[in-house]
Order: sequence, then structure tokens, then C-alpha cells
Amino acid sequence: MTVLEVDGVNTYYGPSHVLHDVSLDVDEGEIVALIGRNGAGKTTTLRSIMGVTPPKEGTVRLHGDDLQNLKPNQIRRRGISWTPEDRRVFPDLTVAENLQIANRVKADGDGSNRGTTFTIEDVYDSFARLDERRGQRAGTMSGGEQQMLAIARSLVGPPVEVLALDEPSEGLAPQIVDDVRGMIEQLNERGMTILLVEQNAHLALELADRAYVLETGHIELTAPADELLDDQDVLETYLGVR
Repeated sequence: MTVLEVDGVNTYYGPSHVLHDVSLDVDEGEIVALIGRNGAGKTTTLRSIMGVTPPKEGTVRLHGDDLQNLKPNQIRRRGISWTPEDRRVFPDLTVAENLQIANRVKADGDGSNRGTTFTIEDVYDSFARLDERRGQRAGTMSGGEQQMLAIARSLVGPPVEVLALDEPSEGLAPQIVDDVRGMIEQLNERGMTILLVEQNAHLALELADRAYVLETGHIELTAPADELLDDQDVLETYLGVR
């Protein structure tokens, strides 16, 4: 069953036309990767889905419901949660306080939310490192720990139907990237539907069921992730991976 549909989206920054008729879909329980070079429009796609940079044309639908004209906080309440690429944890607040702020957001209350619910204690049970650092200020933690907190903060609050992850491995040491990979796999095994934007093409394609390749604001191709991973011509042409 299709959970998230992006249909013919055109997004601009001022006069600059950034996304050109972008269309993609994410089915329930899938990990779908959106990959491409720097500047291809990957983050703009997530910003368009979340209503941060609303598209001028096209539609974004969650379970068939049009999200046009909704604000980002309303879209979160509907069930799409976004972990931005620069983490944006509150550095002067503790781990517990960061999670408590996110947990104050409530669902719409109309009984339509069908996603996965995470309590703060669920997060601590899943991410032992955060449990150990409940009282530590977020700004004093390592980059990997802050990334873990950013993902965890995206989970608490209203039920999550689609988790949009933007560059979760960016700037992390290889060992920490493995930890992030494990987190994503664990969430998906729990039934979480994930839209993964990732510059690390190999990581994204190893995790994903399907992938879309974005090139200068256009969807150039889509295929099962394992097929793209084995296609060296595609990796070199669109991603610069050798």
C-alpha cells in the first residue's frame, strides 16, 4: 500500500527553479532512497514534502490525503517526521529535555493516525547510549550521538507513518556510520516506513528496497536498490562513485 506520494512537484527558491516535475512514492514498510550528487535537489525534495519550501506546482499526499497548504507542524501531526541534515538539536538542553520538547507535540486527534508510536522510554530502550546520557547537554556530545538524538527526537510525539532522514551519515566516522545503519535497520524491522536521502550512495542502496536518482532537480531513473548498486555506469554517471 502506498503511504507517501509526490506527484509532479515543482519547487522554486525565488526565481530559481530547483525541482522539475519530481514524482516518487513510498510504500508501507519500505526504505526508499533518494540519491544524487550535491546540489541535485534531494534536501529540497524533503523540504517540499514537509511544507518548509512549499512547491508551486504538484501535490504531496499521505494515504491519498493532499497535504497542500499545511504547515510543517501540521504535516508532522499527520504522521511525516523529518530529521534534517544538520541535526538541529538544542545544544544547551539535555538529552531528556530535547526529547521532552518533541514529545509535547500531539497528533491531530481525529483517530486517523496509523503510524508507529514511540514513547521516550521506548527511545531509551532502543538507544542505550541516549539512556546513559539523559542528563548530558546535547552540545557536549559527539556528532554521532547528536545524530542519534536527532533521529530519536523525530520518533517521539505523534505516531510516525513516514520517517524522512536527510543525510544521517554526514560527517560521521565509519564506526558511527555503522551504528546509524543499525538504527535505520532496527526501525525498519519494527515496521517504520523510511524515505532516506543520503550522499553515501553505497550505504543508501545497501539499506533501501528501491531508489530514485535525482539529477539537477529531475528524477533520472528509479529501480530496485540492488540493481542500482550493481550498475557501475549509473554510479559513475549520476553519483560520481567509482
